[in-house]
Amino acid sequence: MSGWRVPEYSELRVLGEGAQGRVVLARHDATGLPAAIKYLADGLAADPGFRVRFRAEAELLRRLRNPYVARLYGLVETGEGAAIVMEAVDGASLREVLAERGPLAPEAALALLKGSLLGLAAAHDVGIVHRDYKPANVIVRGDGLSKLIDFGIAVDAGEAGRSGTPVYMAPEQWRDEPASPATDVYAATCVFYECVTGRRPFTAEDPAGLMGRHLTAPIPVEDVPEPLRPLVESGLAKNPWDRPHGAAAFVAELEGAAAAAYGPDWEGRGVRTLATTAAALSMLFPLTALGLGSGGAAASGTAAAGAAGASGAGAAGAAGGAGAGAGGAGTAGAGAAGKGVLGALGAKGAAAVAGGAAAVAIGGTAVYVTASDAGDEPPPQRLAFQNVALQVPATTLSGGGAFQVEGQVVRVTGFRDRALQDRVNGAVRAPLDRMFASHREGLAQVPGSVTTTVRPTVLLRNDRLLSVWYDTNVQGDVGTGWQQVRAVTVDLAEGTEFRPIDLFRAPAPESVRPLDGLVAAHLPGGVICPPEIGSRFAEEIRAEHLREEQVAVGMTPAGIRVGFHAAALGYVSACGEKVANVPYAQAGDLLKPDLLAAVPYPAGSPSPARS
Repeated sequence: MSGWRVPEYSELRVLGEGAQGRVVLARHDATGLPAAIKYLADGLAADPGFRVRFRAEAELLRRLRNPYVARLYGLVETGEGAAIVMEAVDGASLREVLAERGPLAPEAALALLKGSLLGLAAAHDVGIVHRDYKPANVIVRGDGLSKLIDFGIAVDAGEAGRSGTPVYMAPEQWRDEPASPATDVYAATCVFYECVTGRRPFTAEDPAGLMGRHLTAPIPVEDVPEPLRPLVESGLAKNPWDRPHGAAAFVAELEGAAAAAYGPDWEGRGVRTLATTAAALSMLFPLTALGLGSGGAAASGTAAAGAAGASGAGAAGAAGGAGAGAGGAGTAGAGAAGKGVLGALGAKGAAAVAGGAAAVAIGGTAVYVTASDAGDEPPPQRLAFQNVALQVPATTLSGGGAFQVEGQVVRVTGFRDRALQDRVNGAVRAPLDRMFASHREGLAQVPGSVTTTVRPTVLLRNDRLLSVWYDTNVQGDVGTGWQQVRAVTVDLAEGTEFRPIDLFRAPAPESVRPLDGLVAAHLPGGVICPPEIGSRFAEEIRAEHLREEQVAVGMTPAGIRVGFHAAALGYVSACGEKVANVPYAQAGDLLKPDLLAAVPYPAGSPSPARS
């Protein structure tokens, strides 16, 4: 590491160190308040690609404000280095707790799981999947409460990649499939299993064997207390569609199972047990060891530092162990420490602050710092998004055949205005209802049974927009394998539905025409269909295709997703179904500016013009 340090912070001790960087416990010189600072390793700081990833991690953390998640103070960048400054939690990692104390009592394990799930739910609510939930990334404080740390490999929901800690990785991660909130549910259940049994659910001598166990081995529930077995089976389902859709839904299952098995006061007993267990390990608490903390007691509200752990540092960059103690002083500490970063930099440059972020110019070098103050903003409306079973009555067609639907649809709850909630859910379901009506009409004279299966994926969700992608498939006496995709984007403030055509600035042909080339460029080979197949009647994507929903377009945090069956554009059926992800940097000029402005771009990513 170079000698560069975040201005006006004094380093106290190293919490974790690895190839990608290190985490240190530091104290702000002016206020004396502690913070955890995650430095990007010198070699990586010189790599523009790693800088972008580091900024993206800070942006993910900026979007999270939750008592169960370690809080971001700011991202500091200069030509000499880059660092993330965070809260610090006085506590021991769950990994240390399990290593020193062994399995937890069921109530304690349930209380810990609930806290983690609430933190994960906050991430899921802003479209973030952690992807690396594990004992080393959970800090247990002296009061029995816990915080999540290290979002170093977190992604926006829907992104793929085999990243994570193998013993806790969900089957879809092993298959390089897109991550979803159900991916975090799987990892959290693996850790819960370890908490109550003292061992991991699946082990093997090599990665290939471990992959096979996660993909195909039966769930080993025989060592789990019997009342909790359904909970474990639900969370460890091989198919993500069979798990709770996200952490919030899993919390509801957990609370019901815990109350039924251990009584209404299970959580209080569990937290007290965790507090006793953690207090016995107070010599491991970083701040307590330095005489700066109080064992994490909530009453003190002291801001504190999390035990990052060297393994987290090696796996995903130095583990961003950090969080603040509960209580008023902890909150004040968060604000003061955050101001310390801005204050130190502001003395050397001018800052323009907007939307909670400051772009600071120092000696001609741009520095991005996220402000930490929550201000007097009202608490946000807490919405829950989950997949629920589609309720569509079976239909007898005029030709004597039968039409039925299986699968799920996304449902949103938590609105203060029930009428708005109904409008939103009606809009979310609307493209499916139109498709079902089309299927019934097209199959009216067909004898035999036909079943349409629907699987939804949430592409984007924030406080303004929800975008959902539906994969559908037909099975039956006719039409088997007939696959279609649908997409819808909904304004959560108004309940307005945006069909694919509604996302674009204008439906005129010239406004949509560039889409065809952009889509082709993001498909294998740079073409919609190989020329040797011979699709002489093919045509480019036109406004009519969007208006009639033959081409689906959804919004993601990074760009638009476009999908269609090539036959809808006149290509031969052998060309099959196509799905392309086009970055906003390329497609932004085609879209309505007000919709584009509602999408949170990752820090450091190129943004299109929004005029």
